[in-house]
Amino acid sequence: MPAHICIPSEVCRDYSRSSQIEWIETDGTGGFAMGTAAGVNTRRYHGVLVMARRPPVDRFVLLSRLEETAYVGAAAIELATAQYPGTLHPQGFTRLESFRLAPFPVWTWAFDGMTIEKQVFLVRGASTAVIQFRSNRDCRLRIRPFIACRDFHALAHASPSFDGRVIEERVSPEGSRLRVTPRADEPSLYLHHNGVFTREGADWYYQTEYLVERDRGLDFREDLFCLGGVDFALSADTPAWIVASCQEGEAWNWPRVVSEEALERDRRRGPHSRTPEVGELASHLAAASDAFRVRRADGSPTFIAGYPWFADWGRDTMISLPGLLICRGLLVEAKEVIDGFLARMDRGLVPNRFADSGQPPEYNTVDGTLWMFHAVDAYLRAGGDRRWANDVFYPKGKESVAWHERGTHHGIAVDRADGLLVGGGPGSQLTWMDAKVAGRVVTPRHGKAVEVNALWFNALARENRDVEGIRHFASAAARVRESFCRKFWNDQRDCLFDVLLPEGPDGRLRPNQIFAVSLTHRMLTGDQERRVVGAVERHLLTPVGLRTLGPGEMGYCPHYGGDAVSRDSAYHQGTVWPWLLGPFATAYLNAFGRGPAQLAYVGSLIDGIQPHLKEGMMGQIGEVFDAEPPHRPGGAPAQAWSVAEILRVVATELRHVGPTAFR
Repeated sequence: MPAHICIPSEVCRDYSRSSQIEWIETDGTGGFAMGTAAGVNTRRYHGVLVMARRPPVDRFVLLSRLEETAYVGAAAIELATAQYPGTLHPQGFTRLESFRLAPFPVWTWAFDGMTIEKQVFLVRGASTAVIQFRSNRDCRLRIRPFIACRDFHALAHASPSFDGRVIEERVSPEGSRLRVTPRADEPSLYLHHNGVFTREGADWYYQTEYLVERDRGLDFREDLFCLGGVDFALSADTPAWIVASCQEGEAWNWPRVVSEEALERDRRRGPHSRTPEVGELASHLAAASDAFRVRRADGSPTFIAGYPWFADWGRDTMISLPGLLICRGLLVEAKEVIDGFLARMDRGLVPNRFADSGQPPEYNTVDGTLWMFHAVDAYLRAGGDRRWANDVFYPKGKESVAWHERGTHHGIAVDRADGLLVGGGPGSQLTWMDAKVAGRVVTPRHGKAVEVNALWFNALARENRDVEGIRHFASAAARVRESFCRKFWNDQRDCLFDVLLPEGPDGRLRPNQIFAVSLTHRMLTGDQERRVVGAVERHLLTPVGLRTLGPGEMGYCPHYGGDAVSRDSAYHQGTVWPWLLGPFATAYLNAFGRGPAQLAYVGSLIDGIQPHLKEGMMGQIGEVFDAEPPHRPGGAPAQAWSVAEILRVVATELRHVGPTAFR
């Protein structure tokens, strides 16, 4: 288990800082709990219990927050923090002594020699949050639950149809259970506790504000219903506990709380919680990676691409597999993930996206399937099951190549004139740079994209036992190599074109060319590889990843933020993506060798991302950063491929260099 990450009192009590430091707990089904170190909810996605109604998607906010007040003599000490129009009330952050991940989120408040500690964790495989309170002195604690009962993308508002009735029953000598079903067609919320329930204060509380949503140009005010309160006699010997769940028919008591906590701690310190021989950073990243590992309703494993709003995406899953599972030795699970996508293959493509509301999968990706070939390569190099690769994956892979050659969804096909892979047309976005604004394609990359054709060659240049297949694949790969080297090399800039559009090549400097050097099977000469890496290093490399467009290029956006139009306009037009640091590191070592100096340089690049684990979402790496200093984070605060690619580099490329310390 990694060492604790701790935020000291001076940061906790600085609201401008602690309200921007987030935490997340996940349950392995797509559900999560999420909030801030300050205790205030700043996003519509924040909540104590956000369940996945159709794992791992269709997320639903049941319990938005808890408000806690400690009564010491005649004094009422507010511990919670909430934002309303023009005011923060209450302001419990002013008494925060610390916030830490240990490994669960833990808050400690201090006042007049008294300390109260709160801890939250989720039960793996169940939509259940366990919250505990401890104190070094006697006091009375009142906890008030605030209910949202809504889709996690939406906001709730007071309604006469909302049923706030609470059914209370005693389920054990020391525990009671509350049940509330705000709407007949929505899940019930069960609150188990060892206190005394009161309806005092039960009412609507209007216009809770989520200021991150305001800054993103979205609706940001919500009405929440308070159920009343639960009173606890808290002392050094008597903890208070409350369990929020959507599981019907369960009973909780203190022994079960203790048991579930022990099980969860054991799981997090299990054999794969720490990647061997690579130090504290890899240990933190391995712990972070578990947040993205989920099971669908049918039990098959997959990944959540990012929290809080992403679902399981094919491209993200295949890019993340080497880091999240394979380099950690979780080969059986890696194979199961690939099997799950192979079972959903259509016309040679794996799904790009599974919709929240149950519609058929979407296949709008030109590269997701090709990344699967790369993931299988990594799986086999790590000692994976070659019989499975030959008997299961290769027939499907051969079928996929055939579909690519004759043409499949969205105009994805091989150009018979040169053997290169074409994807889409005007108005379509099939690569990972896929932003659109009001129907306008922000980064046009239809045609022949550089990384797509590097991946296409990588898929063709492989060994197998099918003699006919070897002959055909080798011939196709040789043709791709010749065409790629001739058509993508940009003599004027001494690097690669980003995309060959129907109207001509796009010569703007982008990071996608780095994959022509980072993949297992490559086409360029050694000198060309060094030139490509050098160009990317000079113009795109930052301490937190690669820019998506070089400064000074047409369309360059130095900052990511504002409303949806502003964000999407900057998404791939300069904005830094930390996941690209992984391919850059491997490309650098491929081009310049793996001597001590080169490995030390790559280690210094990884050092640049480490401070972010104490910022943004604690223990995680986010989706994007501004293109210019101070490289402010943005987008999803926890992103699977960001964690995966940094972990892959630390656990494989830097494995024998010695441990990298977490600072």
